[in-house]
Amino acid sequence: MKKSLRNRGFTLIEILVVIGIIAILAAIVLVAINPARHFREASNTQRSSNVNAILNAVGQFIVANKGELPDDLDSAVDDIKDDGDSTDDANEADICDQLVPEYIPALPADPTLDDQALSEDDCADAADVYDTGYTIELDGNRVIVCAPETVDVDTGAVVAAADQICVTR
Repeated sequence: MKKSLRNRGFTLIEILVVIGIIAILAAIVLVAINPARHFREASNTQRSSNVNAILNAVGQFIVANKGELPDDLDSAVDDIKDDGDSTDDANEADICDQLVPEYIPALPADPTLDDQALSEDDCADAADVYDTGYTIELDGNRVIVCAPETVDVDTGAVVAAADQICVTR
């Protein structure tokens, strides 16, 4: 008896079933890993670290200057930035040149912004404008630094003010 040459491969149905099983397993793995969620968690962790670093630098400034606060620090919630417009500094705390490089090597910025850290040269140049994406406030004797662009790790939406990353000392 001769062997049939027709039975030497996989049928189309067998190949489609295997491809379908692989696709289902890949979808399960991607849902379990969820890289977008991990990136959001990493960004929030970076924000928390940056807020702590800024607050530590402000604390060191206060100690080194015998209780004196940085110039633009007041009881209003101010953005840590300098937009270059000296006539409208009401909501700005330009503390970069007071903190960098003595108390912090570079002033960190929010991970979603182009500027990731502001060096001494960035702070000293009066023509440069910067925005860290963080806010600072004086509440009595306590300094509060917040990251207003904190995101929900599940949805990716910016969280409400009550759920922002804030550190107080």
